[in-house]
Amino acid sequence: MSLTRQRDLRDGDAVWASYALPKIHGKRLRRSISTDIVVVGAGISGAMISQSLTEVGMRPLIVDRRRAALLGSTAASTALLQFELDVPLSKLSASIGQRKAERVWIASRDAVNELRTRSHRLKIDAHFKSRPSLYLAGNVLDAYGLKREVAHRRRIGLASEYLDRRALWHHFGIDRSAALLNHGNAEANPVELAAGYLLNAIRAGARFHAPHDIVDIDCNRRGTTLLTGDGINIRARHVIFCTGYELPKIVPKTNNKILSTWAIATRPQPKSIWPQKALIWEASEPYLYLRATADGRVICGGEDASFADTNKRDSLTPRKTRRIEKKLHALFPRIDSRAALAWSGSFGGSINGMPTIGEIPGYPKCYAVMGYGGNGITFSMLATRIVTAAVLGRTIPEAPLFAFA
Repeated sequence: MSLTRQRDLRDGDAVWASYALPKIHGKRLRRSISTDIVVVGAGISGAMISQSLTEVGMRPLIVDRRRAALLGSTAASTALLQFELDVPLSKLSASIGQRKAERVWIASRDAVNELRTRSHRLKIDAHFKSRPSLYLAGNVLDAYGLKREVAHRRRIGLASEYLDRRALWHHFGIDRSAALLNHGNAEANPVELAAGYLLNAIRAGARFHAPHDIVDIDCNRRGTTLLTGDGINIRARHVIFCTGYELPKIVPKTNNKILSTWAIATRPQPKSIWPQKALIWEASEPYLYLRATADGRVICGGEDASFADTNKRDSLTPRKTRRIEKKLHALFPRIDSRAALAWSGSFGGSINGMPTIGEIPGYPKCYAVMGYGGNGITFSMLATRIVTAAVLGRTIPEAPLFAFA
């Protein structure tokens, strides 16, 4: 048995495997050990949080069940680094209250800005580029709905502009009834980004041990003991679960669910890319999203489905690939929409598109990071601030927004 739910997180050929990527292997623990803080999971969230902890003088011990870092869902990410949640601000306001929704969106905006600033300070390139984003009218928000949405965003200082059909066609060559043009977002190679943070952490004193599967936990006020599948005890004052969509079984079942998604990448065609390489997604359910890579591939994904069966997910990949190709061609007829690479993946979702970050009820000084929806990496940076502060015995104003209810 394992303490976290083991999932086949992805299948197929994700685009990032086409590029030279660092391989970060851990060393196996040979005996039981005591440490101040353990980070379970060596993906993007674990890497960012571990790096942050080293900056405040800690030496986290990082463990992962896989033989090397970055082999989980990080490698399947399409890395649209946006402040916009999957649920529009106008709809989130109706769901959880205007003031709270506005604070959530501002926290997300600040997280993207901090991710940009911190990556630059640490000299992590990872093809990190600032990009505008286009939010196209769809079956969730039509043109009128987008007008109301832009009013909500402008009221709290988010840089957002309404484009009618003529303006959208003139500036981007897209034939839709309307769109919102947003500024302050970004893109990156997610594997290089995570590797940059993890290597920074290791150079600063973090220790990475793998493969080790955590199978049991004993937690009390004096500390926590983790038991690995090979019989090693890891004793710690603090434990942070950064296991992505392989949710720890000690986490209460709230409004989270596991979804399936699909994506393709075309051949490189840099001369066919739309203006400004804007990130593009739809106000639709299910939605389509697009971005370009540094060498001019188009990454296009979506077609999300509400099930977690990996065999069913993977069997649908050829059909889903054809549908994504058709949607891409309809949006940009001049682009060669044929998939050079296609992959499927599992990810977490929540009803309101918000992450859950904080101390696990009933497990003192044990924290879980669950970033949901299309903002996973943005939420990883948000979690970095919240969890680092919690370990230091502090609470930042954003923390209660995302804590376990």
